[in-house]
This record gives sequence, C-alpha cells and structure tokens, in this order.
Amino acid sequence: MSLVLKIVDSKSLLREFIFLPEKIYKGDSRWVPPMYMDEWNFHDPKQNKALEYSDVIRLVVYQDNKAVGRIMGIINHKYNQEHIEKTARFFALDCIHDQHVAHALLSKIEQWSKEKGMSRLIGPYGFSDKDPQGLQVEGLELLPVIATPTNPAYLQKLLENEGYTKELDCVSYQIPVPEKLSPVYQRIFERIRANGSIRLLEFTSKRQLKPYIIPVFRLVNETYSPLFGFVPMTEEEMKKFAGQYLPVLDPELVKVVVNTSNELIAFVVSMPDMSSGIQKAKGRLFPFGFIHVLRAMRKTKQLNLLLGAVKSGYRGKGITILMGKYLFDSANERGLTFMDSHLILENNYVMRAECERLGGVIRKRYRVYQKLLA
Repeated sequence: MSLVLKIVDSKSLLREFIFLPEKIYKGDSRWVPPMYMDEWNFHDPKQNKALEYSDVIRLVVYQDNKAVGRIMGIINHKYNQEHIEKTARFFALDCIHDQHVAHALLSKIEQWSKEKGMSRLIGPYGFSDKDPQGLQVEGLELLPVIATPTNPAYLQKLLENEGYTKELDCVSYQIPVPEKLSPVYQRIFERIRANGSIRLLEFTSKRQLKPYIIPVFRLVNETYSPLFGFVPMTEEEMKKFAGQYLPVLDPELVKVVVNTSNELIAFVVSMPDMSSGIQKAKGRLFPFGFIHVLRAMRKTKQLNLLLGAVKSGYRGKGITILMGKYLFDSANERGLTFMDSHLILENNYVMRAECERLGGVIRKRYRVYQKLLA
C-alpha cells in the first residue's frame, strides 16, 4: 500500500484538512459536522491565541492520490511549563477504517513529538478542555451534542492497536427533566430562596444577559482551574468567546445567582439541542443553514447543559438546587423532557452524584488516551 503524508502548509491544504471528515464519514447517519466558521477560526492565529504559545503540525495522508486521513499534533508550551510536563497532544484524528492509515498518522505525530523533546503523547485533546476532548467509546448510537467529539466506532480499535491506553474518561448523563422537585429538594429550595443574601436572575433577552457573560467566564477561570487540561482564558479570549456564543444562547435557559454586592457567584448555561439541525445545515450557517438549526432547537425534546459553576465559599448551600428548579421550570415550559449533562470527569464524584440523584444514567463515554514515547 502506497501512503503519502503531506504537512499542511497552504490554505488549499488547510481546506482539505478541515473538510476531509465530511468526505470520509459521508453516509454515517450519526456523524455531526462542526460549525465550519468556528473551524476556520480555530486554525487562524488571529482568532485562536493558543496558537501563539503552542507548536502545531497538521497532516493529511493520501492513498492513490485520495485523502484518507488527517491528524493534528499540538504542544501547548504554556500548559507544559505551568504543570512541569513534557506532553504532546494529538487532535482531529479522522481516517478510513484502515490500520495502516492510522499507523502512518500516529507514528508521524509520535516522531514529531519526540523530536520536540516530549516524553508523552495524549489525545484526542486540543489546546485545552474547551475543545472537544476524547474519543467517544460508548453511546455511539446517540447524536453527539455541540462541543463534544463525533467519531465512528472503529477509531477506538485503530488507536488501541497502536499501543494507546486509557488516560481518563469523561461521562455524559441523560437526566429526565422533573416536573416538580422531590420533597427533600423542595425543602432545600424553599430555604435557599428565602435567603436574603443571594438572588437568582433570569433573562428574557440577550441584551439583559450580555453584561453577565464576561463574569461567567471569570468564574469559569476561578472554579475550573483544578480540572484536567484546563487553561485559563485571558480577558481578550473572554471577549471573543462572548461574541461567538452570545448569538446562539437562549437567555431563558441561562440562570445566574448574585450576592448582595451584585457579584456573580453561580451560573448554569444550557440550550436546546441543535445537532440534527447542524447535520441538515452540513455545518454551514449561511446562507440558509441557520434555518435548520433554529428549527431543530424548536422541535427537540433535549436540553443540553453546557457550563455551570458555584463560587468557592458558596458550595454545599443549595444554590445548585435553586438554579435547577428555575431551569427545570423553563425547560418544562418549552416541552423539553430530558437533559444531556455534557462531559463530566469520571472522578468528579460530586457532580456525578448530583446527576444520579436526579435519576440520570450514563449514556455516553469519552476516553482520552496516552502513550509514553520511548
């Protein structure tokens, strides 16, 4: 078999790299394309500041002059320096069902990583946990949600055949939206609602929501720092993300809690599922793709939880139940009957226990792999 690897070093090759998965997975009913506008921004140094402090390599492999696979290598120097590591990452691994193709891609990234002085390779993993992380290994019959991986089942075996083993898993729960709280939760809700030192805010417009987006990202920085792979956002990145995500957020499905000083101390961000709409739009919002996305969000019964946090010092006081009650009420008004928890670290037992107390069951599992580089 004749395979040719090409380093992506031109706009035409970058275009091939970005759009290759939709060719490889054409006909796969559960593959959801990315939003291609976001993909172009991800690879643009003017839009993605992580490229300033990272080494990257992008590869496309050809068989008989036909592109059959791709991969990206990343060395996040900022993260490595802060955590005293020599770890490289592979990302955007997509290929046909062929071990030779997978070997060609991964072995080249391994070689590149060793030449850069790295001692370990993990992946699939991007610049930080804000990028889709892991390979989906369970629940592949379900559509992936926004900002999570989408891959065929065979990639797991191709990767493990190359000597990669589990680094960590993330799980995703399916949780029924309760019409009313349990008696125990209701008592906690009444107690916390009567607490005059905190106040829950609800929104009906993006204009009302906008002033709280940057404080939300600041609280993410503060509370997510212990998580695997987390890289704090700069103020510039926060502004960029605010501009990127505010247009698609549903204000009524965002809940914020403030204290008497009007300081944001907790939040939850959710949105109706849009995956089927992204499929129909083929990852392109314009000129008419956004119609499919909006229609999917109106018709779905699924609510996707995207982000949530409670400031240190306010945890364990029932604030999550307060936000949950108002979020459930909003979801019930929309006819949303179940929730996707998004990715939760396997060892985040506190969050997992909350999901399970609400009747949640694990439906999807995502695995980050690792391999030592000899």
